[in-house]
Amino acid sequence: MGQFAYFPHTDEDISLMLERIGVGSLDGLYSDVPEDCLFKGVYDLPEAMSEMEVRRHFEALGAKNSKLKIFAGLGAYDHYAPSVIQYIVSRSEFLTAYTPYQCEISQGTLRYIFEYQSMICMLTGLAVSNASLYDGPTAAAEAMRMSVACSPKKKRVLLSAALLPNVLRVVETYARYYGVELTLVEAEGGQTSRAALERELAPGDVAGVIVPGINRYGIVENLEGFADLVHDRKGLLIEYCDPSALAVTKTPAEWGADIAVGDGQSLGIPLCYGGPYVGFMATTDACLRKMPGRIVGQTADKDGKRSYVLTLQAREQHIRREKATSNICSNESLMALFVTVYLSLMGPEGMKRVNDLSYAGAHYLHDRLLSTGKFAEAFDKPFLKEFVLKPLVPADRLQEVLLSGGYFAAVQTEEGYVNFCVTEKRTKAEIDAMVSIIQEAEL
Repeated sequence: MGQFAYFPHTDEDISLMLERIGVGSLDGLYSDVPEDCLFKGVYDLPEAMSEMEVRRHFEALGAKNSKLKIFAGLGAYDHYAPSVIQYIVSRSEFLTAYTPYQCEISQGTLRYIFEYQSMICMLTGLAVSNASLYDGPTAAAEAMRMSVACSPKKKRVLLSAALLPNVLRVVETYARYYGVELTLVEAEGGQTSRAALERELAPGDVAGVIVPGINRYGIVENLEGFADLVHDRKGLLIEYCDPSALAVTKTPAEWGADIAVGDGQSLGIPLCYGGPYVGFMATTDACLRKMPGRIVGQTADKDGKRSYVLTLQAREQHIRREKATSNICSNESLMALFVTVYLSLMGPEGMKRVNDLSYAGAHYLHDRLLSTGKFAEAFDKPFLKEFVLKPLVPADRLQEVLLSGGYFAAVQTEEGYVNFCVTEKRTKAEIDAMVSIIQEAEL
């Protein structure tokens, strides 16, 4: 046997594999790594500790983290998550569950994915939903691929310049290696330009158009007539949306969108230094067979009882890779469960209340900031919980002052604006205290 007792490969197996690929040793597999990047020292690991010592050690490490009051958005939102959610998703039958291939022993997992899909359909107004997309930006990239799959003779997709920057970058990366030509539709007055969209659609070579429901400036976009423009040119309209906001704004279905994508993080998932999140996708019946990811369907067993199965499995695990609708492999069902429990607890009235509080707080902060004389209006357009302003003081100095006061806010955008966001977690006292810091600071 080799040096690892529980690895199945013998020394002979390893030698045969190395010989087959033309490498002399296992170290040769890393020959392209620069010598100065290879660690040759001794790892600085602490001595063994007892359980209590380990706990103290990690508590001390955790204490080094700054706990700030978050007044920033840009696609990641500090919404409140009821404590019971963490208890439920921490149960071993959920926490250790993975891909539910064997439906006869995975009914619990399949059921909550089915419920998740059903709730996403309710939020978006569309007919079908999937599960297991990694996050919002990759869901947008999968929707881009999906639009091309639905129109195989077209290889051009339009992206609104008002989409979040990370969404644009991820879609651009996918497109580069999938042979899709991307064109940006300019933003005018803080939202997607209808005139620019019409010009880009005119040649008739566009497979899909991705536009935001709420854009990078926090503005609630008016997508009236966009679907007709896109459909007249035989393309698909894709809306990138904040699912939390869909409780009070027009749904993608009401705008006439064919596909809705976004990130489920705003449905109570903690920020957690960037993840894990869960991307969602919903679409119409007409596009169902081109949808990637897992789809759970409801059926009946031999005794006539309701049961659940994976259906329409056009993924690379089930068919030839080159024929697959998608090559994604991430399973985000634990986070889908998080979203399902959150939506079940909140209900329609709870979701509306979350948005009412966020709206009131954001507009109050917006007006207070303008009254300081240190900001100017960037766009006089409708917004829900986040907005951008033009700083009349150095943005980096503003951020330093806020950080020292315990606030994470005024994130600078590529255009030089600063972003603020208010969720239901933020109080009037916190808002007033932050504004006071700004008023009194020497900026």
